[in-house]
Amino acid sequence: MKGTVTVDEALCKGCGLCTGVCPKGLLALSTRFSTRGYHPVELVDPDDLCTGCELCSVICPEAAFTVFRERAAA
Repeated sequence: MKGTVTVDEALCKGCGLCTGVCPKGLLALSTRFSTRGYHPVELVDPDDLCTGCELCSVICPEAAFTVFRERAAA
């Protein structure tokens, strides 16, 4: 299954919890700062490996993630 995530940088505090639970290791703290002064998380997925498993979204205390998944072919 293919998926992707977006991160609302206005909510992300850069705690890094999501980086540890991503089974594919596709999330990383950015080297730049958000407008709030945090290093936001970003999806690093050049090979489209994200499955949209939602683990990042579930563990995020700030609800900064939106998860998208493609529907399986019937």
